[in-house]
Amino acid sequence: MKIKYLAHASFLITGEDGTKIITDPYEVGGGIRYKGIDEAADIVIVSHEHSDHNYVRGVRGSPTVVRGVGTHTVKGINFKGITFYHDKSKGAERGTNNIFTFTLNGVNVCFCGDLGHTLSQSDADEIGKVDLLLIPVGGFYTIDANEASEVVDVLNPKVVIPMHYKTRSVDYPIAGVDKFLSGKENVKQLNTSEVDVKTLPEKREIWVLTPALL
Repeated sequence: MKIKYLAHASFLITGEDGTKIITDPYEVGGGIRYKGIDEAADIVIVSHEHSDHNYVRGVRGSPTVVRGVGTHTVKGINFKGITFYHDKSKGAERGTNNIFTFTLNGVNVCFCGDLGHTLSQSDADEIGKVDLLLIPVGGFYTIDANEASEVVDVLNPKVVIPMHYKTRSVDYPIAGVDKFLSGKENVKQLNTSEVDVKTLPEKREIWVLTPALL
């Protein structure tokens, strides 16, 4: 399984059989100045209906779109959507946000979208086993560095890949990734946008990918 960090909260995840999954494709504009996504996909995951996360028509091909709560089976992959919130006020400020989990090539992936609050142990039990966690860390619209650290601890993944943080191509008032990385152990600055997940580490690691579309 390969994971390519496109930008913002958008990843291209490619299975060993060539199945391509894109998470939360963004529309360029507003606070987003990344290059547009120029990738084809079989499946697109949409965590919530904001333009920096649901720009499905920007994805090439004719992908099946996975959105909403419940189990969705596409190309033999079971995607489970669980409704949480985009804020700390149970959706009163920014609405709901679905966390999606799925297993690809034996790796249990959890994509958090724009999660806006920490998670309880009962939330973690509902989400289930997580091997690889894609989590926002920039704050303001989502959980911040400290809150993301709490979510990591409760979900207990083997690999953490941070997303949705400040770069030179983001005008939103969010923080950079360094706040989240501060004081953490086993941080790997991969200096690339793509990684091949062949084996999972025994001890938790944080993999920092460079956005491909800066």
